[in-house]
Amino acid sequence: MQDLQFKNSDIPLSSDPQPKHLLALTETELYAWLSEHGQPAYRGPQILSWIYQRRAESFDDMSNLPKSLREELARDFRIWSATIAARQSADDGTEKLLLDLADRGRIECVLLRDGLRRSICVSSQVGCAMGCVFCASGLDGVDRNLTSGEILEQMLRLQRMLAADERLSHIVMMGMGEPLANLPNVIAALEVAKNPGGLGISPRRITISTVGLPPAIDRLSRHQTPFNLAISLHAPNDELRTRLVPVNKNIGIDEILAAADRYFDTTGRRLTFEYVLLAELNDSASCARQLVKLLRDRSSMLNVIPYNPVAGLPYETPSQVSIRTFRKILTDGGINVQFRERKGDRIQAACGQLRRLRIPFQQ
Repeated sequence: MQDLQFKNSDIPLSSDPQPKHLLALTETELYAWLSEHGQPAYRGPQILSWIYQRRAESFDDMSNLPKSLREELARDFRIWSATIAARQSADDGTEKLLLDLADRGRIECVLLRDGLRRSICVSSQVGCAMGCVFCASGLDGVDRNLTSGEILEQMLRLQRMLAADERLSHIVMMGMGEPLANLPNVIAALEVAKNPGGLGISPRRITISTVGLPPAIDRLSRHQTPFNLAISLHAPNDELRTRLVPVNKNIGIDEILAAADRYFDTTGRRLTFEYVLLAELNDSASCARQLVKLLRDRSSMLNVIPYNPVAGLPYETPSQVSIRTFRKILTDGGINVQFRERKGDRIQAACGQLRRLRIPFQQ
């Protein structure tokens, strides 16, 4: 496995005697530890294989390691830094985890099943600072960025919910938080996820979602791995978008689209634009026609998501008539569009419903 390019920026490795989070180590740091303890370098790939491919739950599971090494690893490291507070399942195969972090923060992550596809939706922050008015994740603001280890831990926790013959196929950074506001740690985790020595998931099957932060989009475009980029647009003009996505006030759609175009020019990856459809807000025929003008000359996919209700928020899902009219205007205008199938909404696991619950929900 290649060494990670970035290190955790918010919670650095501690120098105290408490066990360190193994998933937060770079490969260089792991090999340094092995050398300091008189262990051969080939133990590194063995340890990583147990964690990422063989789904070890503890160091005791690593049966091809000497017992003395397993004991030393258990003394100095912990594989898991969070605990599962609750787990929910829906009839459509969607499962959601509520995780308690070491500092008592809480996050949610989701496993989605669709035919042979096994996708995971992973969080990047405790809460969210973007303030999208219809989204549950930002209701309490943001506490902090997640470390790369905490991001990887979500992936591994969800992986272990699969049957032995099932394999993760896709990763979407669309959980709680704004991934581009935590770009170093997100990239560090995704580099492990895409590496053959890690989870081995192709970058073509990894998507980073953002409300649109142009400087961070440009930084991502300069990264050596061209991940898929999904931009949460939600409105076809600045006046409406600023109402729905307050951070737009200091950015603007034109600047976001320009950064998206630069990302496409640099990576060659087709862009995805996300659009949550809200009844009587952004679901009008006029909005659809404006979207056509914005997107028809871009190599992109428009992913429309009829609103998933959030308790305590006043927004509603559009009627089927409004949805059909909206879709027809887009398709007639030549837009490559898909309407996302609702999954996990009965367990509050659908798009926009993840939040850091204060009390455990029923399992």
